[in-house]
Amino acid sequence: MKLYIKYDINQACRVILQEQLEKFGIQYQLLDLGEIEFKEAIPEEIYSQLREALKKYGIEMLDNQKSQLIQKIKDTIVEMVYEKDKLPTSTISSYLSDKLNLSYGYISNIFSEHTYTSIENYIIMQKIERAKKLIIEDGLTLTEVSYKLNYSSVAHLSGQFKKTTGLTPSMFKRIVDKRRNMTKE
Repeated sequence: MKLYIKYDINQACRVILQEQLEKFGIQYQLLDLGEIEFKEAIPEEIYSQLREALKKYGIEMLDNQKSQLIQKIKDTIVEMVYEKDKLPTSTISSYLSDKLNLSYGYISNIFSEHTYTSIENYIIMQKIERAKKLIIEDGLTLTEVSYKLNYSSVAHLSGQFKKTTGLTPSMFKRIVDKRRNMTKE
């Protein structure tokens, strides 16, 4: 027997963070995605214990400013791709610049330097992951998916999907459907 689940990774992370922070008796406020403000100084021993407790869940505490900025860029892109009903029509560069209050040239250089990929490639990967989710979980048509993810056409979406995954969206859907049918038998 298999169980299929649907989950919100951001919500799961928030709950884990809240549980761990409360377990250690830390006064805090959750800010934007990936940001926590501590209400008081935390002793080094507690800080280390919290770091280890969160590591078990795959949550890493970032201490260096560049790592924090890279994570903020990734979080902003994920928020843009996953949490908006439809992607913004403004350019990605102005969206990121406005959200992070930094020049796009600086954001782009730091991101590429530390991740070895461009912001554009990272966005494409996130959009294709979201497209997979919309096809599988929400059962949207390719036309609906391309509209929701701001593609100029279904052909453009299909081309990026194939380039990224090696499959066309319709082949991907057939494979998923076939696997589901096999597990039902």
